[in-house]
Amino acid sequence: MVLLQHGAQGIMITKRQAQTLSCVIPGLNEAENLPALLPVLVAKLRELVPDFEIIFVDDGSTDATPLVIEQLRQTYPQLVYLQLSRNFGKEAALTAGLEASRGQVVVCMDADLQHPPALIEAMLERWSTGLEMVYAVRETRDDETWMKRAGTSLFYKLMRTSNGLRVPRDAGDFRLMDRCVVDALMALPERSRFMKGLFAWVGFPSEPIYYSPAERLHGVSRFRPTKLLRFAVDGLTAFTTWPLRLLSLLGAVLAMLSFSYGLFIIFKHLLYGDAVRGWTTLITVVLFFAGVNMLSLGVVGEYVASIFAEVKHRPLYLVHRRRGQGLAQASEPAPDQKQLATPDQDPQQG
Repeated sequence: MVLLQHGAQGIMITKRQAQTLSCVIPGLNEAENLPALLPVLVAKLRELVPDFEIIFVDDGSTDATPLVIEQLRQTYPQLVYLQLSRNFGKEAALTAGLEASRGQVVVCMDADLQHPPALIEAMLERWSTGLEMVYAVRETRDDETWMKRAGTSLFYKLMRTSNGLRVPRDAGDFRLMDRCVVDALMALPERSRFMKGLFAWVGFPSEPIYYSPAERLHGVSRFRPTKLLRFAVDGLTAFTTWPLRLLSLLGAVLAMLSFSYGLFIIFKHLLYGDAVRGWTTLITVVLFFAGVNMLSLGVVGEYVASIFAEVKHRPLYLVHRRRGQGLAQASEPAPDQKQLATPDQDPQQG
């Protein structure tokens, strides 16, 4: 907390100091990026806090990432390696890292070097003034295609229609959080975890910090257009109900138009008579309403699928192997974690 002390010269503000810090890095096939990231990150954290841990969550890598991690752990004992049993997705991997973290403050960042470790110092400085969360926001998206920029803009506009929830525009997973924020996130029971929405939902005093992402040294982005669309749909169905309300409104409007058109046909027939015609118009109207029905079923189906995933109560992720203790001693895994191997033990060795 920020302490206010009364002195002879008036009120003096004493900033809080972070004693421990956890850095959570979810990744997939980051064998080339980790050797470049770790030295810079460790050097920066040594300057900022007395004790820290770096938790790398391997979300089912198929390259040499496990071997690279084993080599890096010999140099950096602060490195904790969580290897998930398969690819569960970035949201699950990020949750696994947050649940394993024990620091007073927690920093989430990517392994592709686009999140500069130097920015952590500015984040800590703002946290020390009393903020509970500091999130990084991209200054510009000029490096992206116009289609992706347009889709991103539309997505955030749609998210802002949801029951007062405000997801900060262009804010990613690169952020610093106080322990109270992490505990609040871990207390949320849902398994369909759209982390950008959860970060906004828990609230707490927050503030953006603007940055320009560095160039990716190795690899390419794995968020293809289809995956981004799936990600957007998951976010909208997890935090908004306006698609269902829009369907209800659309149904009411179409019903009123159909009823009005029916009255028009009846009065026209009674007054002037009407020959049998309009086959093309009839087929067009039938196909239109059929399309609306299928669209409505699809939207409802997305919400039903979310309910189906929740009621099964499956673990959000499974940990296959853990290497390193970090800031905490070995403890029982959380209920949703289901750790398959004990720390520093290879399950194949018994």
